[in-house]
Amino acid sequence: MSNTDKKDVFSIFAEMEKYGHEQIIFNYDKATGLKSIIAIHDTTLGPALGGCRMWNYESEQDALRDALRLSRGMTYKCAVSNAMHGGGKTVIIGDPKKDKSDELFQSLGSYIETLKGRYYTGTDVGTVGMDFVSAKKQTNYVVGLPEEYGGSGNSAIITAYGVWRGMKATAKEAFGTDSLNGLTVAVQGLGKVGHNLVKYLIDEGANLIVTDISEENVHRVKEEFRQVKTVKPEEIFSVECDIFSPNALGAVINDQTIPQLKCKAICGAANNVLAENRHGDLLHEKGILYAPDYVANAGGLIQVADELQGYNKDRAFKNASLIYDILGQIFEISKKENIPTYKAADVLVETKIEKIGRVQSKFTGR
Repeated sequence: MSNTDKKDVFSIFAEMEKYGHEQIIFNYDKATGLKSIIAIHDTTLGPALGGCRMWNYESEQDALRDALRLSRGMTYKCAVSNAMHGGGKTVIIGDPKKDKSDELFQSLGSYIETLKGRYYTGTDVGTVGMDFVSAKKQTNYVVGLPEEYGGSGNSAIITAYGVWRGMKATAKEAFGTDSLNGLTVAVQGLGKVGHNLVKYLIDEGANLIVTDISEENVHRVKEEFRQVKTVKPEEIFSVECDIFSPNALGAVINDQTIPQLKCKAICGAANNVLAENRHGDLLHEKGILYAPDYVANAGGLIQVADELQGYNKDRAFKNASLIYDILGQIFEISKKENIPTYKAADVLVETKIEKIGRVQSKFTGR
């Protein structure tokens, strides 16, 4: 092994140590072309749960970094949502528009099966419910299947509902009322979740400025809601608005975008919105209220976790509505301790994991 290889191996374990990851599994299947990484972050609360992302990553290192980052986020999302699961994530290296096949997802399912219930997966960016109908031919440890295949169906609706509830809590903290009527919301990303979120916001009387890199998505929203204003993707950060809502890919709050922001609050469905933690510090210093992403976007996780109990739609939406209350607690911690909201959310989660870990360490005779 060369010195370069040794450095690469060591760096992986250094990242695992830094963020507390338990396990990383690399999977390759020559027959189907599957190249996937499964990252399991923390199983203190229960079996790991987290979706499968398929993306045409520029490098294997980028794919690994995404798996590590997203799996850690799932631990925090599960804990803050009161779901008794830990965090995990799968990434598949490949173009979701060209490289998918029934056999590829069956191959993934066979690798998931080897974990024997230590990890459950389902849809994420670049994957859909039918992909996991294929995976289920080889494993039962999948969630988020279409309703006609025994699953809970489209999680975008409940995710958007949770973001809407979170946005109301954010508005209450930022503006003194949880009504969104008359507020201007800049919505970045009009995919499955963003499109549903627009419906909730329009119904409440918000004024919307929207964008997406897909002209098809923009056209669809504009046709359905003619009152929305559209801007180019690069212009969304600098529009005058009350709330900026990122609902596309992550890292959009960064050194380039923060100086452009003309909002009082940020709340959306995207994962890992902050490019780095220090950007949360910058928002705090600028007086921009940030609803931590893994709290605001927890609706989909809540749905698939409920599915493992035998899905009950009313129960799932009730639990998603509590995102409002959870954000209220986080904002309170932030004010009391004068810390950024992303740190306040982590305090809430880490305290919970520690306490539950102690509870579960007791021998109960089972």
